[in-house]
Amino acid sequence: MPNLSFQNTEIAFAHKSTNELKQAKLLFKSFNYPWLIKHGDSLAKLAITLGCKSVIKNTIFKQFCGGESIDECELRIQSLAQSDIGTILDYSVEGEEEETVFIATCAEIKKTIDKASGNPQIPFSVFKVTGIIAFDVLEMASIELHKNAMLASAEIGELLSRVESQQWQMGVARFFEIAKHAYSRKVRLFVDAEESWIQPAIDRLAEEAMKLYNVEKAIIFNTIQLYRHDRLAYLNHTINSTTGFLGFKLVRGAYMEKERARAKEKGYEDPIQPNKSATDDDYNSAVKVCLENNHRVSVCIGTHNEESSLLGTQIQAANNIDSNSSHVFYSQLLGMSDHISYNLAHAKYNVCKYVPYGPVSAVIPYLTRRAQENSGMAGQMGRELSLINSEIIRRKS
Repeated sequence: MPNLSFQNTEIAFAHKSTNELKQAKLLFKSFNYPWLIKHGDSLAKLAITLGCKSVIKNTIFKQFCGGESIDECELRIQSLAQSDIGTILDYSVEGEEEETVFIATCAEIKKTIDKASGNPQIPFSVFKVTGIIAFDVLEMASIELHKNAMLASAEIGELLSRVESQQWQMGVARFFEIAKHAYSRKVRLFVDAEESWIQPAIDRLAEEAMKLYNVEKAIIFNTIQLYRHDRLAYLNHTINSTTGFLGFKLVRGAYMEKERARAKEKGYEDPIQPNKSATDDDYNSAVKVCLENNHRVSVCIGTHNEESSLLGTQIQAANNIDSNSSHVFYSQLLGMSDHISYNLAHAKYNVCKYVPYGPVSAVIPYLTRRAQENSGMAGQMGRELSLINSEIIRRKS
């Protein structure tokens, strides 16, 4: 079994100067102020309006984002590569739904694929389907899939209104344009998971793309959110009912409060697990089933959880899967859980970091979520602060 310790802060923070660690410490400590978390979105927008964009860019943006453009991310790509960590360029502009924006986003995603093509420093590309198809249209398509789970994407458009059908067809065309581009450039592509009430449409598109393009290996990866109580069953069903190569990115999830509030408001079953223990159990079971089907299932274990990361390495060893197998990757977000990422990479496992990028003003929603999930001393922020403090003290001794 692998001899791994995620408490080795010397390895975890070797890429950071002491001054950078102190800056990160101040940032994570600021997340402990509820008023700042509550109003951070508005304050950030106000700062940009007042011409103080550099304040945002040199603090929270610097911690969690690679730059405002692909070119600006190059220094971060090279820095991660020096520690044998790959980059996943994540165009993180959100909340825009005009057709012109969808077209521009599609073009930007294809640029990330071009950047990754033939570049071992960028092992994956990624995109959110809501970046290229209107949320409401995905919701209507998902409603039709709830009525008839056998519908193909081409059939769904026939059941929508004239305007929705047109929007669906254009969006689906963009989806497969991106998937085909990834296939032609030999770049593995993550399709991100989103809210449960639009996920059936996203699943159908990902399933069809996997069938089309996962010919010799996994190119298209669907994302499984294991904080949902039904997703382990979906994962098992997909593996057991499908032949050929499959790709999955395993995450816990990102929309819990929104999911629970909507379920309560509309009176349907809460899709979220009853507690964290149930989520952890399903997540670890998903890691196990993917690795035990390693001959045709490629997996990215996307987690900030130490136990799940260690479990993955143990199952790899138990199933004689090389630590650097091209079928297995581990992933964390930039600016978080460096103790997992850098120690795994140091032990020769395949690791990559999500590196969000985009104009500062456009990625504020993403940065707000990072601040929210890092708030509270008992949560992620407490762990990050403890590790940073440990490394600062170690360097002084």
